[in-house]
Amino acid sequence: MKFSILIAHYNNAHFFKDCFESILQQTYTDWEAVILDDASSEEEKKLVQEIISKDKRFKFFENEKNSGVGVTKSKLIELVEGDICGFLDPDDAIHPTAIQKCMDIFQAKKNTVLTYSRFITCDQNLKPIAPFRSAMQVPNGDPYFFNFPIQIAHFVAFRRAVYMQTEKMNPDLKIGEDQDLYLKMYEKGKVQFIDDTNYLYRTHQGGISQNDNKKKSHEYFAQVIFNTMKRRKLTSINGRPIPDQYPGTEALFDLLQYQHSLPFRIKKKIKITLQSIFG
Repeated sequence: MKFSILIAHYNNAHFFKDCFESILQQTYTDWEAVILDDASSEEEKKLVQEIISKDKRFKFFENEKNSGVGVTKSKLIELVEGDICGFLDPDDAIHPTAIQKCMDIFQAKKNTVLTYSRFITCDQNLKPIAPFRSAMQVPNGDPYFFNFPIQIAHFVAFRRAVYMQTEKMNPDLKIGEDQDLYLKMYEKGKVQFIDDTNYLYRTHQGGISQNDNKKKSHEYFAQVIFNTMKRRKLTSINGRPIPDQYPGTEALFDLLQYQHSLPFRIKKKIKITLQSIFG
């Protein structure tokens, strides 16, 4: 089974060498790395192409114009050949066994459609700062699961053939496209947590989630969740009606506050335990 590493690039060439080297170090060797550049500067594109020039497993494509992350990531999935896909940002890196641990599960469990692990936040030099501790196994088959609070995160891998059966990623999303993907895949089969830190998440001045886009990220996530509610044909949640029209960010998240409560978390933990025992 081939693994396709999907890299949406936009003016991040100065950090890409670490990403490139982490891919070369993978213990699983049947992979391709497909880069789609979203109209970076000529200097940036040239630098990336120079880095990958000696390895034919790396493929470089370009958007004709700057189109945004939703369009770029959607196109990437269409460009690849692999059975299993995983996004890797060009300013981040993965652990040498990251792909191997995903593939072990996909090869053994045919009903698993998506895997995810832990990431560790790093400084701009990829020096570890702190692990993302919220990552854990989530219950499968729950129509009221919206990855809120966020538990499914990097490193995520998914079956391309199953993705093609979904509505596919929303190309209009500027942020939150990853959550849109996760929730659509969740509806198609089982997801499995890998209890390892396999992704190095670099924080730096130019990172999307480190600048003034944090508020926008919250808003896009709320819209993704609302669209998920409608796609699943839900009319109420925790005894409260779901509005016909998008109610706004704060009102949407207010509907989900019960998922932070202790009774809810206890019930979820019991459900996950039973699923792990009985499958």
